[in-house]
Amino acid sequence: MQSLPIKQPAESISLTSPNPPTLPTYYLPHGGGPWPFMTGDFRQLFASLERALAAIPPQLSAKPSCILLISAHWEAPVITVSCAAAPGMIYDFTGFPAAMYQVQYQAPGQPKWAQRIYQLLTEANWSVAQNSNRNFDHAVYSLLQPMWPDADVPVVMMSLHTSLDAALHYRLGQSLAPLRKEGLLIIGSGQSFHNLVARGPQARVMSLLFDSWLRDSTLKLTGTAREQALLQWKQAPAARLAHPREEHLLPLMVVAGAAAEDQASCIFGDFILDVATSGFCFGHPQPEEPSSFDQLASDFHSDVATSGYSR
Repeated sequence: MQSLPIKQPAESISLTSPNPPTLPTYYLPHGGGPWPFMTGDFRQLFASLERALAAIPPQLSAKPSCILLISAHWEAPVITVSCAAAPGMIYDFTGFPAAMYQVQYQAPGQPKWAQRIYQLLTEANWSVAQNSNRNFDHAVYSLLQPMWPDADVPVVMMSLHTSLDAALHYRLGQSLAPLRKEGLLIIGSGQSFHNLVARGPQARVMSLLFDSWLRDSTLKLTGTAREQALLQWKQAPAARLAHPREEHLLPLMVVAGAAAEDQASCIFGDFILDVATSGFCFGHPQPEEPSSFDQLASDFHSDVATSGYSR
């Protein structure tokens, strides 16, 4: 699909009502394939994730004017923004029942928001393109189906940069930050642990090691300190086992960059397919009560700190 540059508008675009509340940012796991559209045992594997995702919209101070979703399943040599008014579907998975290749998530696109995003980034000296042919991949619809099942919030997608440079994506998020005050909800869709061949007890331990580091870096730090910690992710325990390739981690860099000094909270944590998986919100109060997984992660972190294990 060709990425087409668009012209910079001559004047600012106003898309929202005056003084909308500042929305948080999210880094969320999208799970495997088309799981929210299925029934039975496979969907049940993601039951705790489904509950966590469904709980997010009621917690927002206002319904978003639009969602900007940074997808782990879209890379381009130039940061690219989708601008289709009615995106279709990409069935980017294999081995599922035939009916799963017919499912639909019919949220509208929002070309005016795509233009606004383009304007903001070009003003910040980014090279940006627009793609009118980009459709929803499963990082979009498998994440949003439990959150907005009526598909009534417009969605604009943004690619990762093919360099997979963590610092570049963090800076990208910093440039996007003003949109949070305009009614745009910024979501990074990925997986905090993404190794499709790692399974069993060793993977469980390695995923907890990486998850412990990720929680420390994300929850205990803000601003520049958090940026420095996250950009050193390759030095984290079990980093390359957790992410042999980092495309599913990089959406975190974007949303953390957009969060600036905002405190983070862990809004999801569980074992999915036997590996520790977490999701984070920036700019929202901490959960009132820790989950059983949170306690497990805390206990494991204490064990790691005591043992001094680092790689």
